[in-house]
Amino acid sequence: MKNSSLTRREFITRTAVLAGTAWMGACVTVPSGKRTATDLVALGRTGLKTSRLGLGTGSNGGRVQFDLGQEAFTKLVHYAYDRGIRYFDCALSYKTYPWIGDAIKGLPREKIFLLSKIGGTPEKPAEVIDKLLLDYKTDYIDCLLVHCAVTSDWPQERRRVMDAIDAAIQKGKVRAKGVSCHALPALRVAATSPWVQVNLVRVNPQAKHIDGETPKWNAPGNDIAPVMELIKQMHANGHGIIGMKLIGNGDFTNPDDREKSIRYAMAQPEIHAVTIGCKSPAEVDEAIERINNALAV
Repeated sequence: MKNSSLTRREFITRTAVLAGTAWMGACVTVPSGKRTATDLVALGRTGLKTSRLGLGTGSNGGRVQFDLGQEAFTKLVHYAYDRGIRYFDCALSYKTYPWIGDAIKGLPREKIFLLSKIGGTPEKPAEVIDKLLLDYKTDYIDCLLVHCAVTSDWPQERRRVMDAIDAAIQKGKVRAKGVSCHALPALRVAATSPWVQVNLVRVNPQAKHIDGETPKWNAPGNDIAPVMELIKQMHANGHGIIGMKLIGNGDFTNPDDREKSIRYAMAQPEIHAVTIGCKSPAEVDEAIERINNALAV
């Protein structure tokens, strides 16, 4: 019979393995080797990585998360991080904007992918970027987007903002740039733009709150096909692609709709990551589980 006693080195090694397994169990709900919601994935040719799932903080302009109160919101951000989510999707126009800095405080900044957005045509966009950094309490923003472009001439309309983002990249204040579109005329330009590195695109097979031909941010589209064709162009051009509105702007109260939409997005090889606005740990858990199940197929 073999000696069952452990050496001190064997004991330490096994303890470390068990500890690592326990930690992973809090973040991953599928066996090792499978793709998951919390994988770190390359974002196009940006050289950056993000978790496949991001936590959206701007549902209905951020009102949904804002109604939680600041303390509960911060706990939600930390819960998402503990589950393995590293991407946090923010914007200057969201009601949650003033809370982001405190919400990510204490988390390892180098492990977070922080995405933000600037809307409109501010007179001094460089100062707006500096304000973002100050309020987020960070030295840099991983990805900064032109927010809510709807017209085909958005590069001309937003040139001042784009130039300021370029200057911020040169100074190390921003790491990647791109655009969030809310209409097909803007999306067509974004798909072929040499300036764009990252596209935030509305995606769900039910065509709820997706881009349509009318150049208005809230004008509904009715067909996902043209959006997907443009996503293919973006991918061919090396753009990073992040899907949004997977839950139909919160309209998909039927679990079957959420399942259908998430499975659709996960089946598109051109989509690198997605952002889903959540208001509770249970919703974070559901998003992770549905994505994991979709990827396991």
